[in-house]
Amino acid sequence: MPSSPTSGRPHGVPAEYFTDSYVFNWRNQTFRADLILILPIAVCLGTGLWLHHPAAGMIAASGAMTVGFGAKQSIDESRLLPMLFVTLGMAFAAFLGVVIGHTNFFLVAMAALWGFGYGMLTTREAGYSWVGQQCVITFLVASAFPASVEAAGDRALLIFAGGALQILSSAILLRAYGELGTHLASLARYIREEEVALQAAVLETAQSVKQRKILNSALPYSLLLAITLGVTTEIYRQLQFPTGYWIPMTAFLVLKPGVTDTVNRAVARVLGTLAGAILVSFCIAHLNPSPVVLASFTLLFAWLSYGTLNVNYALFSVFITGYIVFLLSLADVPGPVIAQRRALCTALGGSIALIVRLVVISRRLSLWKRAAASVHQRV
Repeated sequence: MPSSPTSGRPHGVPAEYFTDSYVFNWRNQTFRADLILILPIAVCLGTGLWLHHPAAGMIAASGAMTVGFGAKQSIDESRLLPMLFVTLGMAFAAFLGVVIGHTNFFLVAMAALWGFGYGMLTTREAGYSWVGQQCVITFLVASAFPASVEAAGDRALLIFAGGALQILSSAILLRAYGELGTHLASLARYIREEEVALQAAVLETAQSVKQRKILNSALPYSLLLAITLGVTTEIYRQLQFPTGYWIPMTAFLVLKPGVTDTVNRAVARVLGTLAGAILVSFCIAHLNPSPVVLASFTLLFAWLSYGTLNVNYALFSVFITGYIVFLLSLADVPGPVIAQRRALCTALGGSIALIVRLVVISRRLSLWKRAAASVHQRV
């Protein structure tokens, strides 16, 4: 899953409710440029079908799909760095998710920890927080497939292979292979820099707590994400839905620092997911598609998802839902069942994120009223 598209409003201008559902910024569409991102996904799916292992092709394609969104991000003015970092991060997250599995209570603590880490990353350049976001999502998705260490390694390698193919393809087609070589040669330096940045973030957070300046730091949002992910992950575990990871994933994606942005994203994601689920269920029920047709629809909806990322979040949610349902259908999972479960879990996850945000706002208002009343009594 990619990061949330931009709303198109100038920085610092307050958002209005529901703009992510009804405002369409068509000038931000990128359909033509995104054609190059579809090729690696097609190669992964085609190879899986050719080798009679569509599930393996599906996993590799998912890695290529997510890394493709990295081309729309930037770290140090480079589009390749987010793609490199997310490929490595997703491979590790997938391995860890499979090893822990959704049947293990340890998953709840780990999801909360990763959510907290992502919250702290939001203070850095947007490309870094996007990488963290995708790693959390990959971790949650992988937890739905608990297996042995060997199987976890296989899944991690497939995601890495799909991501690496996307990077190589993009570097060649964009004529950025020289830049790619430079980044690969500097990976050790980037890792050391990240270690230093992590230490600095920990010290800064500790200093904020010591000086009681918590509200001016990323700590409140990070803690809120950790609590929300912990609660929704436990709900996912208890429901025993094979695709129940959509509950914590949705809550994680729509919960924003502000109530307006949270409402915007929650409403747009639920509406878009419901529309996409209905559309795709209708198509699958009436077409009875073969694996090749399913792969073709997967590519179509992947391309539409890329192109509408920064156009409208609800529309993007329609297409990303279609992509996921068609992709999972390649593993012989009934498409309508996938669509129904995704719609239900998305609605539940979005509702929980809204409730959490409203509870926090209510709590803050109550504290402010008490403080004001205390001051008034002293006067």
